[in-house]
Amino acid sequence: MVDIIFLGTGSSIPTLRRNHPAILLKYKAEAMLFDCGEGTQKQFRKAGISPMSVKRIFITHWHGDHILGLPGLLQTLVLNGYDKEMEIYGPKGTKQFMQKILEMFVHVGDIKVRVHEVTSGKVFESEDFEIFAEEMMHNARCLAYSFVEKDKIRIDKDKLKKLKIPSSPVLQKLKQGKDIIVNGKKIKANEMTYINKGKKVSIVLDTQINNSIEKIAKNADLLICESTYLDEEETAKQYKHMTAKQAAQAAKKSNAKKLILMHLSQKYEKKENDFLKEARKVFKNTEIAEDLMKVSV
Repeated sequence: MVDIIFLGTGSSIPTLRRNHPAILLKYKAEAMLFDCGEGTQKQFRKAGISPMSVKRIFITHWHGDHILGLPGLLQTLVLNGYDKEMEIYGPKGTKQFMQKILEMFVHVGDIKVRVHEVTSGKVFESEDFEIFAEEMMHNARCLAYSFVEKDKIRIDKDKLKKLKIPSSPVLQKLKQGKDIIVNGKKIKANEMTYINKGKKVSIVLDTQINNSIEKIAKNADLLICESTYLDEEETAKQYKHMTAKQAAQAAKKSNAKKLILMHLSQKYEKKENDFLKEARKVFKNTEIAEDLMKVSV
């Protein structure tokens, strides 16, 4: 199961309800932070989650509303004895920006940091999951990310029971695609196993509509997407952002199962239901993110 906690869901100017953007993704022992807007560490407190669990931070781009919480978060980690090496991923220029942060702020420079400048493609792989990135179209170098859980081979327990095959360590060979012999009978792996499809979560923030969204979000179980404007496509194009309608179109084109909108402009704070109406005309399974909202996939 993949848990997503929306620490901040606002846009360039925060509101009383919405902090600057930050999304925490938790999977098994991994805690990954996507963007770190101003006030993110306070949002961790409100959510009852320790930031000490974070091992990786993925930056979409270096606009202030997406990164101004980074120095404070790193300082808090240092002061609390963070002894791991923080892995930070971001677009070209991230190494230069991180060096300035580490030089500018007292204590922050004491943390071990490894910076990865990435472009499109696979940016991280573990035994259980992969992280992919695609370059977006914004007025700063910008990336969208996807968390992709690897498919798992599972043994069909009902078939085992039907054939009266007892539980045994040798059964693990079936997961490796190997046939086994039980009580003198050959048990074929392809007849006793099935593929458990891994989950996919895509995060698309700060971009104008473009074809790479479909690529990064293809068949996503959950697409988290910016929708800064209502149906004002010329304004969205001017500032290189998206409307709720465009986000819904991207979800539909990507064959995503669910869409969650965030990064709504503060000027629409009293009209947020209009975002749902606009998006749901195109893509029915749409919700709006709220600060501290938790979703499991």
